[in-house]
Amino acid sequence: MKSDFKIMSKLAVHGGPPVRQEKIYYGRQWVDDNDVKAVSEVLGSTLITCGPKVEELEKALAELVKAKYAVAVSNGTAALHCACMAAGIGPGDEVITTPLTFAASANCILYCGARPVFADVDPETYNIDPKSIEAHITEKTKAVVVVDFTGQAVKIREIRELCDKHKLFLIEDAAHAIGTTYDGKPVGSLADLTCFSFHPVKTVTAGEGGAITTNNEEYYKKLVLVHTHGITHEEEQMEELPHEGPWYYEQIFLGYNYRMTDFQAALLLSQLKKLKYFKKRRQEIVKQYNDAFKEVPEILVQKEIPESDTCRHLYIIKLDLEKLACTRRQFFDAMSAEGIQCQVHYVPVYWFPYYQKLGFERGLCPNAEEIYKGIMSIPLYPRMTDKDVEDVIFAVKKILLYYHK
Repeated sequence: MKSDFKIMSKLAVHGGPPVRQEKIYYGRQWVDDNDVKAVSEVLGSTLITCGPKVEELEKALAELVKAKYAVAVSNGTAALHCACMAAGIGPGDEVITTPLTFAASANCILYCGARPVFADVDPETYNIDPKSIEAHITEKTKAVVVVDFTGQAVKIREIRELCDKHKLFLIEDAAHAIGTTYDGKPVGSLADLTCFSFHPVKTVTAGEGGAITTNNEEYYKKLVLVHTHGITHEEEQMEELPHEGPWYYEQIFLGYNYRMTDFQAALLLSQLKKLKYFKKRRQEIVKQYNDAFKEVPEILVQKEIPESDTCRHLYIIKLDLEKLACTRRQFFDAMSAEGIQCQVHYVPVYWFPYYQKLGFERGLCPNAEEIYKGIMSIPLYPRMTDKDVEDVIFAVKKILLYYHK
């Protein structure tokens, strides 16, 4: 570790020497030669979309998460929309979700003409609180969309019991959580419908891309239709029989074009081979951060439930601003000047102007709003070296020391 003298030196934002010359970001994909080769082989083949690689990927995903079915789609938002449609969510329905998430977790409810209802989060885990879910259930509630925030599994057991008791669909937004297990069972096999994202900053990537997994054949058949325009080539689903010939197909309801390409599927298949290593390395970095910050009074770290063996997508520190002579923005800018580019995940969804126009007001979820005021995501991805991790820790402590009251 660098000397205490340098820790006490002038911050880079004030003209001092930065911790790093080359900037490091909060998240980054890791694409290697094997990934490139896998994509190139598909690009040189006959079918680059609507080909065999997507089906191969779907089988691999289903096997990975121990679900019966998987449907690959164009992105994580499409996965959420498809899941809501498969659950039959529509006008007049209410769907409970968390505000501490990317907007897609709530937007997918609006896409179906239903109304999102925001339950508060646990102040220590930052995941949706089952007690708050229960408090928001009404006769209009159709489903619950839970989010495995930062990759940590929600309290599935308690939430599953609530959903069963009130006959609600359980949709799990696992955009952060591929590789995570709950009580030894993979995320992807626990909810009625589980949605994944494969954006470049996620644990594994398809460039863009998403998927839905389920153990229910009826939901699976709906998902297949929903993500391909509502069009079927299956005779058992057709209304006009006998049909004219092998070219014939029918649109049997209004669906969407949410297909994934074969070269994206090839990239993701290659990435999945590295998932175990990616998880291991992410957990190593998380441990280094936890060890470094556990005795730092100006920082609170996200607590984990013992049931979750987490493949962490994000590492969030929460600044205790009462102990610091700076704002979060000043801390954020100071980190950037030191060569560490952070991010904030997330602005409470109902704070956005669009949701305000729908009648949502600030103050709905006090825990989520209090958490948001001080959180910041610091770099976490498997390609980080131990030196990278040390630099991040050093920069955090350097700035904390400077702004300590």
